[in-house]
Amino acid sequence: MKAILTTVGQDKVGIIAGVSQFLSKREINILDVSQTIMDGYFTMMMMVEVPEPEVDFAQTATELEQLGEQLGVEIKIRNEELYKAMHQL
Repeated sequence: MKAILTTVGQDKVGIIAGVSQFLSKREINILDVSQTIMDGYFTMMMMVEVPEPEVDFAQTATELEQLGEQLGVEIKIRNEELYKAMHQL
């Protein structure tokens, strides 16, 4: 399943490394990435491929939120289907 992962917070060393290592350990592939720093705030969006049923999506979302707390940023992952449904309304 494809998903959108967003990361937002004050810029500091190790954010990209932390998120990428997390994804790699779970064999979640990064398909596309866009990141920028705006006035000291780091923002990143990733399109990722989550292997199903090997990876529990809800558990992964919880673990990413916990990782965000450790890194001092907010990390959210949402199923791509949610975004498609929002734009079809």
